[in-house]
Amino acid sequence: QSENSDKSSAESDSETEPEQASVYHKLLATLRTSPESESEDDDDESESEEAGESGTEMDCEESQENGEAEGGEEDENNMPDKEGIFLLPTAEQTLGEEQADGEDVSCDPSHGVTEEFTDVKHESEFSLENNFIEEESGDCDADERRSNPFKQHMDKEMEEKEVEKMSTLSKSSSQIKWPRLGQLTFSSTSEKQKTLKPDKEVDMKQLHLHKPLEVTWPKVNKQLLSSLNKSCDSCFTPLQRELFWIMNTYRDLFYPERTALTNGEEIRLAYCLHALNHVLKANAQVLSNNAKRRDRKPGVDTDEYRDQGLTRPKVLMVVPFRECALRIVHNLISLLEVKSDKKIDVSNKKRFKGEFGSDPEEKPPNLKRPEDYEAVFAGNIDDHFRIGVAILQKSMRLYAPFYSSDIIIASPLGMRTIIGAEGEKKRDFDFLSSIEILIIDQADIYLMQNWEHVLHLMKHMNLLPLDSHGVDFSRVRMLNLNNWSKYYRQTLLFSALQDPQINSIFNKHCFNYTGQVAVRNIPQIGSISHVVVQLPHVFRRLEAESLNSVIDTRFQFFIDKVLPEYRDAIMSHTLVYVPSYFDYVRLRNYFKKEELNFVHICEYTKKAGICRARRFFLKGEKQFLLLTERFHFYKRYTIKGIKNLIFYELPTYPHFYSEICNMMKATDSGVDATWTCTVLYSKYDAQKLAAVVGIDRTAQMLQSKKNVHLFITGEN
Repeated sequence: QSENSDKSSAESDSETEPEQASVYHKLLATLRTSPESESEDDDDESESEEAGESGTEMDCEESQENGEAEGGEEDENNMPDKEGIFLLPTAEQTLGEEQADGEDVSCDPSHGVTEEFTDVKHESEFSLENNFIEEESGDCDADERRSNPFKQHMDKEMEEKEVEKMSTLSKSSSQIKWPRLGQLTFSSTSEKQKTLKPDKEVDMKQLHLHKPLEVTWPKVNKQLLSSLNKSCDSCFTPLQRELFWIMNTYRDLFYPERTALTNGEEIRLAYCLHALNHVLKANAQVLSNNAKRRDRKPGVDTDEYRDQGLTRPKVLMVVPFRECALRIVHNLISLLEVKSDKKIDVSNKKRFKGEFGSDPEEKPPNLKRPEDYEAVFAGNIDDHFRIGVAILQKSMRLYAPFYSSDIIIASPLGMRTIIGAEGEKKRDFDFLSSIEILIIDQADIYLMQNWEHVLHLMKHMNLLPLDSHGVDFSRVRMLNLNNWSKYYRQTLLFSALQDPQINSIFNKHCFNYTGQVAVRNIPQIGSISHVVVQLPHVFRRLEAESLNSVIDTRFQFFIDKVLPEYRDAIMSHTLVYVPSYFDYVRLRNYFKKEELNFVHICEYTKKAGICRARRFFLKGEKQFLLLTERFHFYKRYTIKGIKNLIFYELPTYPHFYSEICNMMKATDSGVDATWTCTVLYSKYDAQKLAAVVGIDRTAQMLQSKKNVHLFITGEN
């Protein structure tokens, strides 16, 4: 395997390397797994990181001599083992598999990860068909049913004309400002669109929560309220109250201000409450109808008992890391435990904690990273997982087979590997056919992993299943039989930023008949205000005829107008920050062809190559350093020696702009009047530009038809 890896490295870094790897080859790379070798490589990178951050260049030199011997002057970049993913050490790579009967075994690394485990022991216990509801948990009365958001949404019977209208008519929109969420845009194809106004005080009865949740929610959320120093008079934080108010109307929701550092846990708890409320109500309806069917007289029409989808899974939660799944399951368990002294029965809990938990001792103790980095990458950050969760009254079943699950929690990569590609023999996506709530949390992180996995998932949502999977068609709702599931599906999308690709998911893959709500706050002050280095920022506008031509136009503008100004030896120590990996490969190939004096670091560069590149750049032996955004996202190294900075494109994360600029203060020589910062942008970068310089400056810059040289100092 080592020889093949070396050969791959040599081939991938030849000057004839294609500038864009095909999607097919990227997928093949993604599906490659070698847990033991990956774990060893990642451990080495952590050691290299400690050496690099300590500031002792001698350590890097020793790493170069004792580490990879090949590569000559530079340690060439490998093609990805996992496209779009640069993994730190993960717990999953060293966790063992349990026995097939579901009994726990010790997590011995020697066991390896051989096959996916599913719980087959508790199938009949958690079967909806074989169980009946307890009397005290019975369904609501007639008046309650009419005002119940769940019943209102799922029981609405649409006509074909309405569906045709939704497919052909454009959406009308209206705007309103809410106290906490700010500017909201309501959009719908309905002519009678209503805008919502949240109540100042929350009456738990008006929320129509499933009865146990009315008791457990205040207790569970009280811990969060106290940690945030919020008033305990309300059961919700102001943010939770407004978000849940929208969720509970079953409208689609896009909230682009979710951050792991500030409001992440607030939001996670809110959507866990909504998802669990939905599942408990749906299952209670099925179990109640089971009892009615059992007691009915022979020959009675059973059409009134249509209460299910074509498959059982109702909620899909897409999260980036195992730690996120761990916290979600913890929230669900807490919300189900009505009495603190009586724990609910959770099957396979020990196994789950072993595979999704993390060992605090695994993290190197001396690594210093920004607070937001620590919050995002806390716990087990393996990004390849999926798990089914079944909930029945007062019990929870982890590792339930998907077709016996109510909730599926998975990463995009975990979904991608089970959905498969066209032509593959072993692929499955029928379990997505009747998803009623889709929650995509931390969507911005998927831009740093592989956005193709998200798009692939969305294309397979709510399709008619290829197999019946033992469904009782007399119990299936007409909306599912008519293949109208996508018009009833609620999508909750949470992200840390506005991005065209994320916006596209919300605008092109969400068809909810009740409409959509998007938070659209415009940043008044950009991240440039956090730059502490006295530095002139020159924003250079490039003119592109269309969105499709921006990539080529930017490249041509860079090599014709920008690069010639930096070729002179006087302009040494120039860092070129490149958000797109494909742009990075294109620039690297051009720099090689022109025989420029440069080094390069991307998310696939080996530890020895990183050390060499940083050392050569710091000492001025190499004039240019090409750096990818995803390397910065996953590592956050401080690059020393920067005197000239070029943003080939505006960063995806606004705060990366100030972080990269502030790296200049790490230069030993102190502030230099000759330092420069150049940023390339086009009219299609309006959102990113506003996040960096603020809305007022953005309006001025986009109104100008010429290249704009805008000088700003960090104090402004």
